[in-house]
Amino acid sequence: MFNRMPNTYISECTQNFDQVEVSMSSSTIKTLDGTKTHIEYIYNTESGVPAPSFYQILKNYENAVKKFKGKQVYYSKEAGIATLSLRSDGKDYWVILDDRSGAAEGNFVLTILEMEAMKQDIKADAILDELNKSGSVALYINFETGKSDIKAESQAIVDQVAQMLHANPSINISVEGHTDNVGKAAANMKLSDSRAHAVMAALIAKGVDKLRLSAKGWGQEKPLEDNATEDGRAKNRRVEIVKVS
Repeated sequence: MFNRMPNTYISECTQNFDQVEVSMSSSTIKTLDGTKTHIEYIYNTESGVPAPSFYQILKNYENAVKKFKGKQVYYSKEAGIATLSLRSDGKDYWVILDDRSGAAEGNFVLTILEMEAMKQDIKADAILDELNKSGSVALYINFETGKSDIKAESQAIVDQVAQMLHANPSINISVEGHTDNVGKAAANMKLSDSRAHAVMAALIAKGVDKLRLSAKGWGQEKPLEDNATEDGRAKNRRVEIVKVS
């Protein structure tokens, strides 16, 4: 996602699963876990080119995340820290920049936290039990970013829904797509509808009678959790199977 800033070199680079403190505001710090990449950059003072300010470095990274519809979440000139966020390939990324120009102008630390997409391992009997109990079940099916193509890793969920329907021929369902509130409401509505229809088409391809199925997108209109948190947004990006008879 990112190119190295000109005239810098890496003095240290590590990657592991770890917890990271992420500054969301001047008064809010969240501890999140995921795959952490930590890179310390040193500016080459012998390049003959003036070192960039920390703000200039931040703007370069901000422009990079915008290509993925990301954004700046927090920036403090006094503290010398900035937080950016983006979503790509079904994963959420937090990008933290730390100013180290106190040691030498142009030095900074880049930390990237990669958080796995919501995963789900659910069986046909569990789907049936939840449908009978509450009338609906939330499924976390991963799609290609911004598209309605179901990723191979989520095909097993579709298979289990099809298995449940084949074993219970009296059940008809509505496949309903939902999103978080990131992006424009109209685009989210369209995307959720196309994803719901993609799941319905996948069930038909598995031999389920299309007369037993319907599909609808709700966009961001029916959140399960608070969209103000990343965990809430992850839970809101879902496909629900609703029992209609």
